[in-house]
Amino acid sequence: MSGASGQLGRVIGRTARNLSLGIAVLLGVGPLSATAAPPVVAQSNHWDVRPGARGYQLTLHLDAPAPMRASLPLLEVDGKPLGVAKQSPDRKALTLISTDPAVLTARDVRLVWSGDLGKEAGQNRSIGSAGPTDAEWLRARRGPLLPSDPGALGKYKVDTAEYNLGDEAVYLPGLAHRSELRGKVYSPRGAVGPRPVVLFLHGRHEVCYGEPTNPSDTEKPWPCPPGMKPIPSYRGYDGPATALASNGYQVVSISANAINGWDSEAYDAGAQARAELVLDHLALWRKWSTIGGGPFGTRFVGTMNLQNVGLMGHSRGGEGVARAAVLNADRGGQFGIRAVLPLAPTDFARATVPGVAMSVVLPYCDGDVSDLQGQKFYDDTRYSVGGDTAPRSTVTVLGANHNFFNTEWTPGQSVAPSNDDWFGDEKESPCGAKYAGRLTAKQQQAVGTAYVAGFFRLQLGHETRFLAQFDGSDSRAASAGKAVVRVVSQAPLGSRRDLNHFDKALPAGAVSGKLSATVCAGVSGPARRSGVPTCMETEDWGNAPHWDTAWFAAQTPTTAVTKLKWTGTNGVVRVDVPAGQRDVRRFAALTFRAAPDPAGAPKTDLSVRVVDGHGRAAAVPVSAVSDALVRMPGNNEVGLPKNLLRTVRIPVSSLKGVDLRDVRAVELRTDRVASGSAYVSDLGFSSPGVGFSAPAVLLPKLSASSLTVKEGDKGTHAVDFWVRMSRPSIRPVSVYVETNGELGESVGDVARQLVFKPGQVRQKVTVPITANTRDSYDLPFSLVLSAPRDGLLNESFGHGLVLDDDPTPTLTVGNLKATEKAGVVSFPVKLSAPSDKYVSFSGVLKDGTAVIRKDYIGVSDDGTGTPDRTVEGSVEPGKTTGELQVKILDDKLKEPAETFSAVINQVDGAVLKLPATVTATIAAGD
Repeated sequence: MSGASGQLGRVIGRTARNLSLGIAVLLGVGPLSATAAPPVVAQSNHWDVRPGARGYQLTLHLDAPAPMRASLPLLEVDGKPLGVAKQSPDRKALTLISTDPAVLTARDVRLVWSGDLGKEAGQNRSIGSAGPTDAEWLRARRGPLLPSDPGALGKYKVDTAEYNLGDEAVYLPGLAHRSELRGKVYSPRGAVGPRPVVLFLHGRHEVCYGEPTNPSDTEKPWPCPPGMKPIPSYRGYDGPATALASNGYQVVSISANAINGWDSEAYDAGAQARAELVLDHLALWRKWSTIGGGPFGTRFVGTMNLQNVGLMGHSRGGEGVARAAVLNADRGGQFGIRAVLPLAPTDFARATVPGVAMSVVLPYCDGDVSDLQGQKFYDDTRYSVGGDTAPRSTVTVLGANHNFFNTEWTPGQSVAPSNDDWFGDEKESPCGAKYAGRLTAKQQQAVGTAYVAGFFRLQLGHETRFLAQFDGSDSRAASAGKAVVRVVSQAPLGSRRDLNHFDKALPAGAVSGKLSATVCAGVSGPARRSGVPTCMETEDWGNAPHWDTAWFAAQTPTTAVTKLKWTGTNGVVRVDVPAGQRDVRRFAALTFRAAPDPAGAPKTDLSVRVVDGHGRAAAVPVSAVSDALVRMPGNNEVGLPKNLLRTVRIPVSSLKGVDLRDVRAVELRTDRVASGSAYVSDLGFSSPGVGFSAPAVLLPKLSASSLTVKEGDKGTHAVDFWVRMSRPSIRPVSVYVETNGELGESVGDVARQLVFKPGQVRQKVTVPITANTRDSYDLPFSLVLSAPRDGLLNESFGHGLVLDDDPTPTLTVGNLKATEKAGVVSFPVKLSAPSDKYVSFSGVLKDGTAVIRKDYIGVSDDGTGTPDRTVEGSVEPGKTTGELQVKILDDKLKEPAETFSAVINQVDGAVLKLPATVTATIAAGD
């Protein structure tokens, strides 16, 4: 999970959507013939292109293994990311399939990573000087200490045990491979009765370590070959597991090496498989804790409450546990999954996680998932279901990287080789390994323990003394030490009163003075369907976690906020409080999210003014209660500074002189600085609360159909996917749909929001297919569902396949007549019709009266050793003539005409009766 990166320019339009291509079609990678590999049709010292079963097989060869990262590995061709690559078992070769003939003329092919898009620095390049606010963050404000430390050990001694049911104990349909069932359990010794259960799932990391006894055994990534051992990533969370178990919780940490080994073949990068693995382990524990059996006999009978379950997932495991919570609800809520903590997670498909408490941990110095895409779990879920009573939060940890939350991914602690995933000079601000603001591995692990343990103790054990840790007040655990942590919180519905989400235009008269208020979403570059201006101009998507695109749902609109811009101190945004909602005495604070515009000054400020029915008001500067309007650390390179909305929290008790029974308006005023620009979102009153969390079993489930269709010969015809709901709903349900993959010229680009009216259970999504009469590759693509409202995603990927139905053209190779002085010549090669495929054929040269190396020679023969009698020919896409070249040698002798032949015994992309023999006649040149 190292932080390898590469320079990447702007990516626009369809390019972002094509990034799923490699995963969508990698099952087509491989030789076309059982007798010989396809010929190389383009190459350089480090990459080559061969014709494949479903397109052109582009392979990049590396001198050293590529890291096993959570981000998606992409092959960038001439500055454009072409698709997601499949890594070979030794990770020295990365391959994808493309139907784009442009790969045949590529000048540059390199590996880049989805989490690094836009970074201008290489892996070892310094990130430069400190940003304008970096010193301020070194002495950043810290809130009060919690009365109890969630990271502290409790009253119970902790017993540990491991179980291993085999490396291929369970088949995972989402992976199409078998997986291990292996885990470590942490139990409170002497605890009476069934205890809450917390399950940990690690992320994508190297699978095996050591040297294989036989190098050829590494052709399959899992199980580990002889001589190598599995990396025990599941053992890397002893800190939070022990803290929880010592306080009375049962903790199980599971291994997912098989998924890491095979997930480059999965259509969704393994999210479904990880979810299935989680539920498979919970099913084991349901048996072992009720009737016993397995490796533990009756040891755990009566000890586990599987109706009170929490899930923590790290890296791709974060997306896995989010999917597991939804999959569990889809299946009727067989387990009481009530809390989910994605830790430095991926979010490739914009899923929502309603109904369950959620806290997303975002490490500011993440060098792997460096765009902090897990922020979208919070953004997309917070209003996705009306009446949702579950709380959610984000926890941004400054100075923390991706790997060090797991001791088995940490140098000096792991049994296998590991690394710091951050990159750049070690003394550079704000993330260098020896910079003052960077956390050591042990400090980071202490923070992880405090927040993982605190979250589950709050949500599963209702230990309300930890509420302040997650309410945005910056209250902190003693064991978290010097760490600077910023929490954004959405209180459960019964504990909050929303005033304005700031995602739609404000009503007439709400804005006055020298101030504009514009709704925005997204950043410059990526495809947008939001219909509103972009929030930022940036070449680096990594610094905009709210607004960069997701790889499998690139056209789903991102978070809409309001951008304030002012040139005077008289600007006012007034939000009126409706009648019936004006008594706010029961709430603890007035809150909203805010961030400075990176195009403005490093520091700005606003005042918040609360007005009652008698015109009395109390005003509070944002800077007095929050650093939300201070630019985060970094210097506009390598994904920093992050532009993250943060909490402004004004205690209601501080609004002196205002009648809290009759609050009429909340105003944002520009009276603090003469000019500035900032983003605002989610204004309301709230109080900390545990809320009520449970599987969202009552929500309708949304699924996309799959289809196979013939391409056709003329015009454009429509094919229909169906998006279905499991049952009617009494209120509208919406979901975004889009086609995804290398759509080429055949599949139309579809992206829109579907809205199901009450009672409606299915909708048609029409995809245009453009016909042609050229022989071409079958084209797989997907219809992806994302960001639902008032529904759950069930089958969120519909799979489409356009079958080419055009006849394969016939290849004709004629006889050749040449003179001795002709040099390099070609047998006449013709194709009966143009093709979209690269037509290749090969054979052997045979002497007649002409002798190889005396009268002729193959063009690939270097003249040394045994003569190379191989001959290869081709016809390029779109052409009807090609080449089968040989070189005629002039021996300067007067002699009669001589002959040799080429016997063609292999052809791909065309019809030719094999073997086919053609004859070359060499006439004397004199």
